[in-house]
Amino acid sequence: MLLAQLEAFVEVARTRKVSRAADALYVTQPALTARLQRLEAELDTKLFVRTPRGMKLTEAGDAFLPHAVKALDSLADGRRIVNAFERGGAGRLALGAAPAISTYVLPGILKRFATSHPRVTVSVRTGHSEEVLELVLREQADIGLVRELRHPDIVSTPLYEDRIILVVEPGHRFAGRTRIRLDDISREQLVLFDRTSSYSELTNAVFRSAGVRPEGVMELDNIDAAKKMVQQGFGVALIPYTAVAEELDAGLLQRVEIEDAEPLRRQIVAVRRRDRTTAGGAAESFLATLREMQPELSRSWPAPPRGGAPPAPPTAQGLAEPR
Repeated sequence: MLLAQLEAFVEVARTRKVSRAADALYVTQPALTARLQRLEAELDTKLFVRTPRGMKLTEAGDAFLPHAVKALDSLADGRRIVNAFERGGAGRLALGAAPAISTYVLPGILKRFATSHPRVTVSVRTGHSEEVLELVLREQADIGLVRELRHPDIVSTPLYEDRIILVVEPGHRFAGRTRIRLDDISREQLVLFDRTSSYSELTNAVFRSAGVRPEGVMELDNIDAAKKMVQQGFGVALIPYTAVAEELDAGLLQRVEIEDAEPLRRQIVAVRRRDRTTAGGAAESFLATLREMQPELSRSWPAPPRGGAPPAPPTAQGLAEPR
C-alpha cells in the first residue's frame, strides 16, 4: 500500500470527482484512476461506486476512510518532526558543563534556548573540564562547556573569559581598601574550595610565584560553601567572578584588587567532537544560541572597585587553567 494510493483515495472521497482530485494532486486522471484500482486490488474490495453526482464511497470505503486519513496525518506529523529535528526545533540535547559554569552561567543560557526551542529535551551532566571533555569524546554529551582545553578531536567555540577575584565580607579590614598585597592575604584565613579541581592549584600557584605562604587555610568542597564562609567572616577567597556577581551586586561580598599579582583569567569555551560539527539538529541550534549570547556573556567583566584602577584587558593566558 503506497502513500500515493492513500492520497488518491482520500482526495477522491473529499471532492467526489476524479478530475478535481487529479488536479489537487497534480497528476493526470488516468494516473489517479490507476492508483485507486491498485489500492482496491490490494484491499480486494470496491471503495467507490460511480453515481450521476460523482464518486460515492461504498460501505467498505466509508469504513476505510478514517484509517487512511489517520495514516496520512501520522505521516505528515512524522515529516514535521523530522524537519524540526533538522532545524534543531525538536529532539534531545546532552550537555556537559564544569561546576561553576553549570551553576552560575548555564541556567541563563538554557532559559534563552528553551524559549526558542521548547520541544528540545535537555539533559546536563556536571564534572570537571577534563571529565566533560571525555563525555564529549565518548559521545555521551553533544556539547561541553569547559575551560579551554586542547585535543585533536574537538573543535572549540570561545564564549567568554571569567576572572578569578579576591572577595571579602563588607566588614573585613580589607573592605575599606581598593588594593592589597599578597603578603597581606597570607596573614588571613584563606578559603579554598574543590581541592580536586585546579582552582586550588591556581590559588596556590599565585602565592608560590610570590614566595608567600598563607598562614591559615580552610578547605571546602564547593564554591557556594566557600562564599558562605566568606560572608560569615571566616576568611577571604579567590573565586570566579561569575560565581559571586550577584553577591557583589547585593553588597553581601566586596571585591578587592591584588596589586602585586597578575589578573587571573580563564577562557570558557564550548567543545564538540570534530566529526560532529557538520551535523544539524538541536546541538547546532544550541551553538547558535551560544554565538548569539557571546557578546552578552563577554560583557560580564567586573568593574574595578571604587577608587581603583581599571582591570587590564582580558587575555587568554593565566597562571594556570582552572577546572
